[in-house]
Amino acid sequence: MTDTDTDAEEVEEVADAGMDAMLAGGDGDGDGDEDTDGAGMSEDDLAAWEAMADGDGDDLADEWDAMEETDDGGGTVGRVLDQDEIDSLLGFDGSRGDGDNTGVAAIINSSLVNYERLPMLEVVFDRLVRLMTTSLRNFTSDNVEVSIDSIQSIRFGDYLNSIPLPAMLGVFQAEEWDNYGLLTVDSSLIYSIVDVLLGGRRGTAAMRIEGRPYTTIERNLVERMITIVLADLCAAFDPLSSVNFRFERLETNPRFATIARPANAGIVARLRIDMEDRGGKLELMLPYATLEPVRELLLQMFMGEKFGRDSIWETHLATELWNTDVDIDAVLDEQILRLSQVMKFEVGTQLILNNPPNSDIRMFCGNIPVYTGRLGRKAGHMAVQLEKRLLEKEEEA
Repeated sequence: MTDTDTDAEEVEEVADAGMDAMLAGGDGDGDGDEDTDGAGMSEDDLAAWEAMADGDGDDLADEWDAMEETDDGGGTVGRVLDQDEIDSLLGFDGSRGDGDNTGVAAIINSSLVNYERLPMLEVVFDRLVRLMTTSLRNFTSDNVEVSIDSIQSIRFGDYLNSIPLPAMLGVFQAEEWDNYGLLTVDSSLIYSIVDVLLGGRRGTAAMRIEGRPYTTIERNLVERMITIVLADLCAAFDPLSSVNFRFERLETNPRFATIARPANAGIVARLRIDMEDRGGKLELMLPYATLEPVRELLLQMFMGEKFGRDSIWETHLATELWNTDVDIDAVLDEQILRLSQVMKFEVGTQLILNNPPNSDIRMFCGNIPVYTGRLGRKAGHMAVQLEKRLLEKEEEA
C-alpha cells in the first residue's frame, strides 16, 4: 500500500467522522466543543460532505483544503484582517475627510460626553416659549406659533460644525453670571422675519436669495428680534435667578462666534417659529460654564425643592410672629437668700432692695435681657422709661 492510499483512507475516515458528528449536533473536530450546531447545516453542506465521502482520496483531500479556505457563500473562514480593515472597524480610517467618527470610535466618543440632567431648565424653556409667542406676535403683528423641537447636550465644537449656513449668530452676555451664550437664527427664519416686517403678503412663502451677504436692513431687523428673545429669556429665568442677557454682536461666520472651547459641553434648545406658512428655526446655545452659577437651582425637580421654601408660608409665619404676645419682666433687684429664709416669708415681710429709686433697672423677655430703663409713675401706674437696648449691644460685641 502506498502513502497516497494511506492518506486517502485517513482523510475518508476523518470526513466520515466529521459528518457523523455534525449530524449528531457536534462540531466535527472531535474535541467535544459545540462550535457549530449540526442541526443548523444546510442541505448543500450535507451534500458536499456526502460527495467528499464518496469521492477518491485525491479529490477528497483537495476539496477538504478548499473548504478550509472558503465556505459555500463565498465568505472567508478564519481570515486575518489587515491593518486598513482594523482601522475602518475601529473608526480611525484616515481616508474620511468629513471628520465624522464611525465604528467603535463614535461609541467611545459619545460615551465620553456625560452630561447631568437639569430638570428646571426644561421649565425655563417652556416659560420662554409662552413669552416668545406673545412678544413675537406683538413684534410682527402676525399669528406666530413657537414650539420646542428638542433640548439636548452637545459639545460646543460639534454644535458649531452642525450649524447650517448661511445663518446669523447672535452673541450675548449673561452679566450676573459673567459668561456668554449663543443665539442662532437660520436662513429661513431670517427671510421670513424680513418679509413679514417689510409688508410681505400672507400666504406666500418667503423668498430666499442665496449667494450674497446679508444686507444692513436684514441684520438690523434680525438684531431687533434677537433683543426681544433675550428679554423673554431674562423673564424666563427670573423666578430662579435675576439675570440680564445683553446682546453684544451679530456674526455670520461660526468661527467668529466662538464663546467656549470646542470640547466644552453645552445645552442646545432648538425652537420652531411658524408664521402661517412661513417660519424657521432658532437655536439657543448655553454652555455649562454659563449655567454654573445657577446649577444647584437647575438641578431641582420643582421650584423651591432644595430649601423647602414656601413664600406664602413664610409671609404668614412672619405676620403671626409680629402679632405674638410676649411677657416683659422689669427686674428691680436680685438677691440670693437661703431656702430657710425664704420659708420664713409671711404676709407683711419686707424685702430691702439695694437699688436706689433713680437707678437703672433691667427688663427681661424670658431669660434674655432686652432693655434698661428708669422706674417711675404715670397716670397712677408704675411705669418704666426705656433708655438703652441691650440686644444691639450684644450683637455689636
